[in-house]
Amino acid sequence: MRDEADGRTPGDDPTPDGEPTPDGEPTPDGDPTPSGDLPAGDAVPAGVDGDPQTEADSTPEDDARTPREQSAFERTVRERFSDAKAATADARTAMADARTARADARAEAKAEAKAKADAKAAAKARPAPSLSARSRAEGWDEPEGDLAKYRSHWRAAVRFVLQRVIFRAVVRSAVTPKAIVARRVRTVRGPYVLVANHTSHVDAPMIALSLPWSQARFLSTGVAADYFFNVWYRRQFVRWMFNAFPIDRGGSRKHSGTSRNLLRSGVPILVFPEGGRQQDGQMRDFKPGGAALAISVGVPVIPAAIVGGYEAMPKGRNWPRPGRPPVTVVFGDPMIAEEGETAVEFSSRIRKRVKGLYDDHHEEVLGSARGGKGPA
Repeated sequence: MRDEADGRTPGDDPTPDGEPTPDGEPTPDGDPTPSGDLPAGDAVPAGVDGDPQTEADSTPEDDARTPREQSAFERTVRERFSDAKAATADARTAMADARTARADARAEAKAEAKAKADAKAAAKARPAPSLSARSRAEGWDEPEGDLAKYRSHWRAAVRFVLQRVIFRAVVRSAVTPKAIVARRVRTVRGPYVLVANHTSHVDAPMIALSLPWSQARFLSTGVAADYFFNVWYRRQFVRWMFNAFPIDRGGSRKHSGTSRNLLRSGVPILVFPEGGRQQDGQMRDFKPGGAALAISVGVPVIPAAIVGGYEAMPKGRNWPRPGRPPVTVVFGDPMIAEEGETAVEFSSRIRKRVKGLYDDHHEEVLGSARGGKGPA
């Protein structure tokens, strides 16, 4: 029934104008009851019926924990951000170091190129140096007078045609030539002393044909003055064919000093230190003259062994044996006199090297043609 005082029936909204109670829920008797007046046992826990917990429902423990959690998160972010900045700075430093290293490398390369250019210019400014002699920094004297023809370029051109074209065909028709050249021989520049065993008259032509032309261009062969220079046609033949110079025998001193002057003028020389051709195919002792020249002028010695020369053309024959016998010239590595080594000691060491070259290739060249292994 309606309440006559306000015209409402029981159960209608007790608030004026239909406004809800503070809790939004009417009491069973229609009177609004504030939530703060509820009994302690009737309080509704936060989050009941799936409602989210509001800020008003948070506990003091939650209020105290949230700032700590936010501070830890911020610290983690700050640390990671700081690490990223440090990594970026390290990368920039590494890039700067790499640029500096490249700049230093370019500067070093430029300095090295400049040093090479300066060295090349200095080399051109001084006399032509020997690239193999111990005194190569001093260079050699400019040949004058009679010595000038030994370094004549046009004579060398004529000699090339005579040796490498005409005489080569003659030698190949008579013997079977072969050359074995050590690698370091091809690097020798300037004067040197070529020392070889003397087996027959075929030795000088075989050496002249076997040596690389860059080393043989001005090679001058020492020949017996009393045999080759006393008759004009022999003299002309050996001079044009072998760029020969006279060597005195029998105590004469007429041509003394020629070989030394040739070396000082940049002309390499070929000597046979046995003093003559072998009589029985056995290598004799070496005279120390060639070693003394090399020591005094400061030039290297190229050892050479002629294998098969005696068998092809022994002393007493004017032409090699028929059948084109094999003849091989073996050039060993250049030798330099040791500090304090005498000419006799150096000559003995040169002979040992020549004999070693001979023995190493004797079986290969001659096989069992001879009963003995080689020269004693």
